[in-house]
Amino acid sequence: MGIPSADWLVRPIGPVDEAEVSAVLAERFGVTGTVHDLGSQQDRNYRVRTETGDYVLKIANPASDPAALRAQCAAVERLADASGLRLPRAHAGVDGEVVQRLSAGGVELVCRLLDYVPGEPIMDSRYLAPPVVARLGELAGRVVAGLADFAGVEQERPQLWDLRNALTVVETLGPHLPDQERAARVLRASRAAHTLLEPFVDRLPVQVIHGDVTDNNVVCEPAADGRRMPVGVIDFGDLGLGWTVAELAVTCASVLHHHGAGPASVLPAVHAFHAVRPLANEEVDALWPLVVLRTSVMVVSGQYDTLLDPGNGYASVALDREWAMFEAAVSVPAEVMTAQLRHALGRPSAQLLPVAEHTLLPGLPDDVASLDLSVSSEELHTGRWLAPDAETVLARATLTAGHTAVRTRHGEFRLTRTTVDDSVPAATCALGVELHLTGPAEIRAPWAGTVTRHGDTGVTLHTGGLDLLLDGVDAEVQPGPVVSGRRLGTVAAREGVRVLGIQLFRSCATGGRPPRFAPPELAAGWLEVCPDPTRLFLAPDAPDASSSAPYDAPLSARDAQQAVTEAELLERREHSFATVQEHYFETPPQIERGWRHHLVDTRGRGYLDMLNNVTILGHGHPGLGEAVHRQWRRLNTNSRFHYASVVELSERITGLLPAELDTVFLVNSGSEAVDLALRLAWAATGWQDVVAVEEAYHGWTYASDAVSTSIADNPNALASRPPWVHTVAAPNSYRGRHRGPQARRYAPEAAARIRELADQGRPLAAFVCEPYYGNAGGMALPDGYLRQVYEATRDVGGLCVADEVQVGYGRLGSHFWGFEQQGVVPDIVTVAKAMGNGHPLGAVITRRDIADAYRTQGYFFSSAGGSPVSSVVGLTVLDALRDEDLQTNAREIGAHLKGRLLELAERHALIGAVHGSGLYLGVEFVRDRESLEPATEETAAICDRLRELGVIVQPTSDRQCVLKIKPPLCLTRRSADVFADALDDVLTHGW
Repeated sequence: MGIPSADWLVRPIGPVDEAEVSAVLAERFGVTGTVHDLGSQQDRNYRVRTETGDYVLKIANPASDPAALRAQCAAVERLADASGLRLPRAHAGVDGEVVQRLSAGGVELVCRLLDYVPGEPIMDSRYLAPPVVARLGELAGRVVAGLADFAGVEQERPQLWDLRNALTVVETLGPHLPDQERAARVLRASRAAHTLLEPFVDRLPVQVIHGDVTDNNVVCEPAADGRRMPVGVIDFGDLGLGWTVAELAVTCASVLHHHGAGPASVLPAVHAFHAVRPLANEEVDALWPLVVLRTSVMVVSGQYDTLLDPGNGYASVALDREWAMFEAAVSVPAEVMTAQLRHALGRPSAQLLPVAEHTLLPGLPDDVASLDLSVSSEELHTGRWLAPDAETVLARATLTAGHTAVRTRHGEFRLTRTTVDDSVPAATCALGVELHLTGPAEIRAPWAGTVTRHGDTGVTLHTGGLDLLLDGVDAEVQPGPVVSGRRLGTVAAREGVRVLGIQLFRSCATGGRPPRFAPPELAAGWLEVCPDPTRLFLAPDAPDASSSAPYDAPLSARDAQQAVTEAELLERREHSFATVQEHYFETPPQIERGWRHHLVDTRGRGYLDMLNNVTILGHGHPGLGEAVHRQWRRLNTNSRFHYASVVELSERITGLLPAELDTVFLVNSGSEAVDLALRLAWAATGWQDVVAVEEAYHGWTYASDAVSTSIADNPNALASRPPWVHTVAAPNSYRGRHRGPQARRYAPEAAARIRELADQGRPLAAFVCEPYYGNAGGMALPDGYLRQVYEATRDVGGLCVADEVQVGYGRLGSHFWGFEQQGVVPDIVTVAKAMGNGHPLGAVITRRDIADAYRTQGYFFSSAGGSPVSSVVGLTVLDALRDEDLQTNAREIGAHLKGRLLELAERHALIGAVHGSGLYLGVEFVRDRESLEPATEETAAICDRLRELGVIVQPTSDRQCVLKIKPPLCLTRRSADVFADALDDVLTHGW
């Protein structure tokens, strides 16, 4: 096999003996130090360590022009003065020249001594978070902006990495490479990309560019959250003239090999580059073809380098990475990515469809019903959307109800396509429509074109660059040209059902057929390439025709409208909803559907809900929905009226508690419950002082907030506490004052504090505590803690309040109530959250004598607490907990999940501890297992990454370094494994 030859092809140089390198350093630069080979694809780079600092000696390839090397040094100086980046500035030799000559192995070479730029590259394949990708794009933008008028480069010959030469490089090297199957794929893709690029080549701005602002040529420093953020640019060896937008294309290409990356992953880089150096329309259109060409050149040049220099480990290791970039770049047609980029920058195209001269289905009635398969569909309730035939079942039901035809909607994010327990977003956006019919219907060509057949019942009508794809046709027409209005066939009947699939497709340079559905992140691009075919068979004034984007509107209009709606909704929330009522995540998904332990956003993305301790039964519980519906239609009033459900609920609750806790107050929330519990204690004892545990949260009303000591919920909690509230140390056996076996000291210290207050004339009204420490991340109290503290409280005449708002109702698995785990009986129990499965319902349960003492304060009343609807909710929740055996599920699935998390802790040093029991768990992240320094910022970033993988979880604790794991109790073993696997993925590949 011959080796090709061209001006831009250079033979890599072999290693240079380190003794020779040291001699050059001393002789040419007056520097002495130790050297280490850094590796390179065509040059040789050596790190030089000296007593005064570190440098990089770059020995250039023999083909390198010394003038070009001087230009690189000048460009770095230009950027160093203007960009604020860390850059490899050159040091002159002893003769004052930055470029020095040397002889190695009989070959004349040149070299330079550059500053070693501290930091780490990110060329490994770990995950790159959107902020990191954005920083890459920003750096590329700052480099081209800084070099915009730099004129110190003269190129006498073509350059390998100049994308203006990309197709020539691929066509020259491809035929000579060992893997000809890959070479052929690359050649086809390159030619298709070049075809798309040709209309713009004379209009793209040209300037001096770095040419290689990639993950391998930036240096990073760790941010507070552990992410490596780019702060500098190195290796100006590819500096030269080129298209300005090629700088961004090179950067985008480098993102594509990272873990979990796909074409849409580059969008943050594009936005950031555009903010620094705005992109013209033709540059946006050229960008993705250039990405394809860049990855193609990398593949063929990488194979070429290993062919010439088989021992070059640097080049060999890169082969898989380069192929991964190419595969990602061509995984979506360039036309789709171009449309997606235009949409992302607010520049959707306004391409028009040809005028339909004939109706596609002339016999179709005007009253075609429209199926609602969206996330907001009323028909797809109680999890029906998860059935594999949900669309067919709903269509048949609609036809049975009296319609002769029913259609689906183009551009709709279909709930029926949503997947759960899947880290990869499902393709949910419909790129065509399906028409369901009760009887036969003829199909005619809406315009002239050429017919081809695909499969048994597939027909494609080609018209210029537009294809009309029909599936489900008993075709009569033969392949070949047809005139407008020509009968193509009839809708085929299969098993008594007639379904016609209709899709429009703007042909792409890479050929092929479009998918039927697009993933949400690329929906805008695909919708522009696959416009709405609805009006080919439905008149514009027909009912529901307005759901389709008009032909004279931008083809991505519906998706644009959807995206604007989501953004506008968030903006409206900020204007009308108090911002102190925060939302999860900086850019939150719009969640509009829930089912069991899953959530679904408006684009059909399914999420595993590991957070919602309120909805203990799970979302969309059918029994609860039906019970509330029945009661709303029957009666809803307040508890001063006499009706059965409030009595039944009170009896059911007391039946779950020790016999002495026999009296119930019903309220609206956990905050109200804790507030009322304190008021009961004040009334019953005649005193006001309360002892609370530090780092705890109990509510937002005056009294419940007063005893809340968590600075995560209120940074001023400790300083703003009223004088009647006293605290004892958080009994945190992992990171508190007493750890491990020494945690037994918390109880006697708390008991002593309570007795001390009484001796000081501050007798206690109440001691309030979560019986299983929730705010710390689901942590058990030390054994015997409540027994000792309760005893001290009662000795001084106080009452013991167990705040079961989070932990009660079987979440621990082993016990229905948290206090049972401590072997005590409180005087007052508060419960909420789980009690109503999201409905505002809470309760205070106490002894009759304590309850009667409230009479001294007047009377008690709660408008919604104990209403007929609230009471029915409470009863239904208790029925479901019993009938679905959810406490057992919490025990078994919780034990399995905790085991998985403990195994992760053995492999990932960031996990300091796994707390909890049942489905009341916490994973605590620390930067150091000895110092227990909380990994606060890392925890937030991990939650963001988990959301991208389809898992909703949030931080908790005063240090916000614990994953709060309190999912609905219907969590399955499969979903528990999905969560553990996702967490393993994040801790392994980065966040």
